[in-house]
Amino acid sequence: MLFNTSHANKEYTRASAEILGDTYSLLEKIKLGGVGSGRFVISQLSAKLQPKNMEVVSVNYANIELRPKGIIVHFTNKLDRYSWIIPYYRLVIYNAQTFSIHANGHFIKFSKNKNYQDNRAFIDKMIDTKNDFLNLGYYDG
Repeated sequence: MLFNTSHANKEYTRASAEILGDTYSLLEKIKLGGVGSGRFVISQLSAKLQPKNMEVVSVNYANIELRPKGIIVHFTNKLDRYSWIIPYYRLVIYNAQTFSIHANGHFIKFSKNKNYQDNRAFIDKMIDTKNDFLNLGYYDG
């Protein structure tokens, strides 16, 4: 689900808490070592995720927020901020020439540049959190 979160959005707040659970408490955030990624450079958005007023800018950035039952991908376009809610059971991650996140037939691709390298530990944490939530112990390496 994609929401414009440039301003307070009650529907987004309700949906994110209902689908992904409440935000982590301060103590949980400290135990996890943080629940937000650094900036990723967006290389491509699927057509359904592109805002109607999408402006071609040289660089668009996104960041990812962990929640107990999923993630939220936040990205900007001009002065607007958008948030894409993805529950873990719909989250698919590909790590090939680009790093990409897929859900419900939509995707966002990120460049594998310095920002990606800086976020490697966060990506591993996101995958581990997903596997723990879904009880996917057979993926442990």
